[in-house]
Amino acid sequence: MSDSVPGPAPGARTHRLRVVDVVAETADARTLVLQAPEDGADRFAYRPGQFLTLKLPGADGRSAARCYSLASSPHTGEPLKVTVKRVAGGYGSNWVCDRVAAGHELEVLPPAGTFTPSDLDTDLLLVAGGSGITPVLSIAKSALAAGRGGVTLLYANRDEGSVIFRDELRRLTEAHPDRLLVIHWLESLQGLPVAGRLAGALAPYTGRETFVCGPGPMMDAAEQALRTLGVPGERIHRERFFSLSGDVFDLPAPAVGEESASAGPGTTADVELDGETHTVAWPQGTVLLDVLLAAGVDAPYSCREGACSACTCRVVTGEVKMLRNEILDDQDLAEGYVLACQSVPLTDRVGITYT
Repeated sequence: MSDSVPGPAPGARTHRLRVVDVVAETADARTLVLQAPEDGADRFAYRPGQFLTLKLPGADGRSAARCYSLASSPHTGEPLKVTVKRVAGGYGSNWVCDRVAAGHELEVLPPAGTFTPSDLDTDLLLVAGGSGITPVLSIAKSALAAGRGGVTLLYANRDEGSVIFRDELRRLTEAHPDRLLVIHWLESLQGLPVAGRLAGALAPYTGRETFVCGPGPMMDAAEQALRTLGVPGERIHRERFFSLSGDVFDLPAPAVGEESASAGPGTTADVELDGETHTVAWPQGTVLLDVLLAAGVDAPYSCREGACSACTCRVVTGEVKMLRNEILDDQDLAEGYVLACQSVPLTDRVGITYT
């Protein structure tokens, strides 16, 4: 099982995106339609199921960061869209739903995330609950537009008024009646989507690659149902919602450059990224991502908390240890993959690749 976010804004890799429209999907969900920057459009190329990280003003006067999934598809020609559902007591979701309007600009990191199918031509089973529909819709639209397989979506909500993208899902079903099946699960009619009940609904589609996104209990129930039906864990992909505790936009101050690789105690890192090799000094106890950013290397990242996989790279020589890992599984680790935002060196020289 794998768990898997105008010109440049101040700070590496960030851009200001203009909000061109705000769409009320339901009473408590808003879609932000964003304009990609002309001079950075390549940075906002994305895969279905990925997310954007937005910089918001924090309640304490400091900046806050929140990750929201893209509801748009890179294969349909539509603009970037993220959908935010209001959460009781949730600072970020309430700020977006109450404050953001057309014409505003948001500081945003490029798309990230691994909750994305490797093959759009295969048959897919998608299971979503509430706002978990957002990346799932991106996957469904992409498969229908650019793939050849069938798509079955089971979508759970409290009641009919809670169904986000209700009209869009209907239009997609009408446009692809032979390839898309949407099964709506309304708690007001069918009860909670517990494992025993879900198993019956999902049983006909267990031979498919499966993507699950929604509240934790719903995802647990869906996974339990699928495993009971004999679906291997590696065919079940979950997207986890998480809130960032720090400000991922607060970058480390420039400290070391490529020319100072031999200066001072610590490790030397040879890092291959985008066809170039960067040699940097890697002080003991400092995570690799901070070293690269401080050296001016445009290394990818998003959450900087070991929870999203955007900074995944692979160790090819030497050894490192991770301080935290909530996303890479045993197979990933066996193949040498690590999270740059959590990796500190164990040997005098380490070779890293992002390819």
